[in-house]
Amino acid sequence: MGRPKSKVEEVRVRGPLASFAAGFHMGLLEMGFTPLSAVLQMRLMAHLSRWMDVRGLSPQELTGDRVEEFLAGRRAAGYRERNTRRGMAPLLGHLAAQDVLPVETAPVPEPGIPALLADFEQYLRAERGLAEMTTTAYVSRAARFLAARVPDGDLAVLTPADVSAAVLTECTSKSVGAAQYFVASLRALLRYCHLEGLIGADLAAAALSATGRRVSRLPQGITEADVRLLLAACDRRRPVGRRDYAVVVTLLRLGVRAGEVARLRLEDIDWRAGEVVIRGKGRREDRLPLPADVGEAIARYLQRSRPAAGCREVFVTMTAPTRGLTREAVAGIVRRASVRAGITPIGSHRLRHTTACTMVAANVPLAEIGQVLRHDSLISTANYARIDVEQLRTLAQPWPEGGDPR
Repeated sequence: MGRPKSKVEEVRVRGPLASFAAGFHMGLLEMGFTPLSAVLQMRLMAHLSRWMDVRGLSPQELTGDRVEEFLAGRRAAGYRERNTRRGMAPLLGHLAAQDVLPVETAPVPEPGIPALLADFEQYLRAERGLAEMTTTAYVSRAARFLAARVPDGDLAVLTPADVSAAVLTECTSKSVGAAQYFVASLRALLRYCHLEGLIGADLAAAALSATGRRVSRLPQGITEADVRLLLAACDRRRPVGRRDYAVVVTLLRLGVRAGEVARLRLEDIDWRAGEVVIRGKGRREDRLPLPADVGEAIARYLQRSRPAAGCREVFVTMTAPTRGLTREAVAGIVRRASVRAGITPIGSHRLRHTTACTMVAANVPLAEIGQVLRHDSLISTANYARIDVEQLRTLAQPWPEGGDPR
């Protein structure tokens, strides 16, 4: 007896959202939803439309508070799925794209420290041009400093002694690298406060540099045997396995970072020239040769596995709504593959180290390794000059008695 087939029913939407139903259904299919999954989203739309109709609400009155009220009622009625804002994201996103939802002003931060941090964050992004992750890190450290030194928000009482004490506390409780990052964040905050007239003097100089010896570890790659196990752990008979295999091969062969793989777009690959554009740190763009095995893995994924998507990223999620992978998602692919392979769980950056270590073992000059890894300075690449431990041991052997050290 064959498996029972799912009956996909047509959902009729009545009420204020009825005119948007056809467009929403088409949009769901374009985002990669299966017919059955699309039905579940359409049922949610029908439920919301009925709820709005009973209360006499128009789409223009569907504020954030109203959405929360609807979700609370849905949970109280026993619905266990699509009862959060995340579950309603496709529907709300479609309505927002139609410009029918009310324009809600962003919440105004509370006066004092929250408002200062919000303005500081905007300054870092707009004036300093810092990346999202760097901005978040600076703001979090600034918040920690302000909470400890000026909890009442009165910046006028800040003194150089307060700044020095904060740096000293950080240096005695954190690593050298963490302390140096804290000092950089603190200096940025103090300069901003001075420019805005919140403090009378520039106290940035009171944040003395944190010096010390960092723990210098040798770059660690993985063995060739582990590389084979890692690649074999990606089941290329399945669509998700073909995607994961292409991601891992790209990381290994090009020595790129997880974020650079996530940012790779369809137009970045020049198939005729056999080249690929990598968008790296600091908005840097580099054109690299596309190895044959990387191109083959990506081509098979694009032809046989990549869902139809409106986004231009090469690597996308395999479940709807289809969107580009994040840096964290790329790192997660590597970690899960290493677990399946039965090797020590590793992060995506270990594959970058593996690329460099392989080139060092093949006696590739450091300058060329730096070009492949796209280092701004040979100082960064020189770290890999220390990995050939066996060669160092050989050089360290004492000369035989009577031998000529020349």
